[in-house]
Amino acid sequence: MQAGYHTLNDLFAQLGLRSDDRAIEEFLGKHHLDGEDKLFHARFWNESQRKFLHDAILEDSDWCEVVDELDALLRH
Repeated sequence: MQAGYHTLNDLFAQLGLRSDDRAIEEFLGKHHLDGEDKLFHARFWNESQRKFLHDAILEDSDWCEVVDELDALLRH
C-alpha cells in the first residue's frame, strides 16, 4: 500500500466497523445522506466516528479522499 492511500475497507476498519466488501455494501444499503447533510452529522455515527470523519476533512488528512468517497456513496 502506498503511503497516504487508504481504501474504503481501511476506512471502515478505522471507524471500528466490519470492513469486508459485503459488510460495506450492507452499510451503504442501510444508510443514506440527503441534500446538504454533512457526513459527520449523520445520526448513524457514534461520537468518535463523527470526530474522526470531521477531523479527516478539516485537517485535509490522508484519509480525506476516502472520506469524500464514502460521502458520495451515501448519497446514491
